[in-house]
Amino acid sequence: MGAALELTGGRLDGMTTSALARIPASLLVAVGLAAGFGIAQSTGIRALGGAVFAVCGVGAGWIAARRRGPAVTAGLAALYVGAFVLAHVLALGAGFPAWFAVSLVTVAAAGTTYGVVDRQRTEVSAR
Repeated sequence: MGAALELTGGRLDGMTTSALARIPASLLVAVGLAAGFGIAQSTGIRALGGAVFAVCGVGAGWIAARRRGPAVTAGLAALYVGAFVLAHVLALGAGFPAWFAVSLVTVAAAGTTYGVVDRQRTEVSAR
């Protein structure tokens, strides 16, 4: 049988939790939206695409919470779910091609996440 996933001493299956935190949240947002759609469409199993969407969303949320706190995380979670809904509205309601709709919302959500969570902050002195 498979080994249980264990978190001890700041390590998760041979990877430190700080190494996990270095993954860009925006990458997980992009993978969750684009790959989630692609997997659901190519396999015909919507739940499988939804699982990818959910796992990536939880991962991005965990990273955002560690870097920016719960208020920013809640806003980005709303953006992520809103992008998912908007892709459906654009494709089904407005008649956009499905991949085009997913691409638009993915760029917007991942770009916003990058700007809010992943971008390095620099201190600017006020004069």
